[in-house]
Amino acid sequence: MILHNSFNTNEKGHLTIGGLDAVCLSREFGTPAYYLDCNAVRAMCRMYKSNFLKYFGEKSLPVYAGKALCFKGLYSIIAEEGLAADCVSSGELHTANAAGFPMDRVFFHGNNKTDADLAYAIRLGVGLIVVDGLDELAALDRIAGEAGIRQNILLRITPGIDPHTHQKIVTGNVDSKFGSAIMTGQAFDIVKAALACKNINLKGFHCHVGSQIFDIEPFSEAAEIMLAFIAKIKGETGYSAEILNIGGGFGVRYTEEDPEIDYENNIRMLGERFDSICREYGMEKPSISMEPGRSIVAAAGATLYTVGSVKEVTGFRNYVSVDGGMPDNPRYTLYQSKYTVVNAEKADAAADYECTLAGRCCESGDLLAEGIKIAKPQRGTILGVLVTGAYNYSMASNYNRIPRPPVIMIEDGKARVGVRRETFDDIIHLDI
Repeated sequence: MILHNSFNTNEKGHLTIGGLDAVCLSREFGTPAYYLDCNAVRAMCRMYKSNFLKYFGEKSLPVYAGKALCFKGLYSIIAEEGLAADCVSSGELHTANAAGFPMDRVFFHGNNKTDADLAYAIRLGVGLIVVDGLDELAALDRIAGEAGIRQNILLRITPGIDPHTHQKIVTGNVDSKFGSAIMTGQAFDIVKAALACKNINLKGFHCHVGSQIFDIEPFSEAAEIMLAFIAKIKGETGYSAEILNIGGGFGVRYTEEDPEIDYENNIRMLGERFDSICREYGMEKPSISMEPGRSIVAAAGATLYTVGSVKEVTGFRNYVSVDGGMPDNPRYTLYQSKYTVVNAEKADAAADYECTLAGRCCESGDLLAEGIKIAKPQRGTILGVLVTGAYNYSMASNYNRIPRPPVIMIEDGKARVGVRRETFDDIIHLDI
């Protein structure tokens, strides 16, 4: 095993993904290409679902965060495994609906939903719209009234927590574009406004503190703040929240330096904390939801590239350039995110060649990793970048007019195309 169960080496010394030879896969599907071990995705879905039932209660439900990875084939898996889905745009709603995902199991998020977004969600029959602020609440009340329905909603509340992750993926601070803050009194104001709406049915509350979190402390702190808020609302208005969605954010190991995470134990400890706080306030525990995304798909994914050049700058560093880069994985450029890189043809050899992994774009910042060590490659070598299942395909672009790679789904020893490779004609398809 290399870092996660999805990755190993075979008798040829080649990297394997989901049990299949990465070098053979690259010959069949070309490079660059994303790969997804669907059995690993299903295993994580089942882990979350069974442990939510065990530690959070019968009505609790994991909600897959589609922003991590979104395409029709994946939504089919999420639906089959019985999870709900978190969508953050009309495009994600459309993808889930096109895949046949049950729209009554969808939570629709976003800090700036347009009137068209809200109308589309209502037309599709979205189960819960997570309202982000007073402007959206008023617009949704009007649009739902025009449609002749009462729309179920959650209110997004900002608990005021810094989980000490990268600042660009922190979402729970008071000074945030998301939600209504408890500290400022605005959260209480939006609750009163929602309860007064004629075409809105307030089902409960949502919060989210950030991403890539390795322990339960930020979630535990959010639980304390949110349940205290729910108790206060009950005491002052008589309203009892049915649902508390605590958001997502459990981390994933991208390198050997990252800590291992015992997800089941984290869920158990968090469930015990919910029970303890509810007893303290003498309140019935609401239905608990969380929104795992990265932790379901990241470790199931890998990207394969072909080396184009190996350039050794005497006295400085070695550059290994591949046929992909920031268009298919912008996370290093955005967050300096670290990855595990493997020479897929010599996965069992000593990793003793220090280099910078560079992309093909006309951009000096187009890097995938710096200061890594791999078995020395040459032109034509296949490299694997591991743990790319989350926020790679979903954040991909056509910068430099480079076609986006395909997504190859591996399941039960077979590989198939989940998203086909873009062509040059695809890129100019909308040009007039």
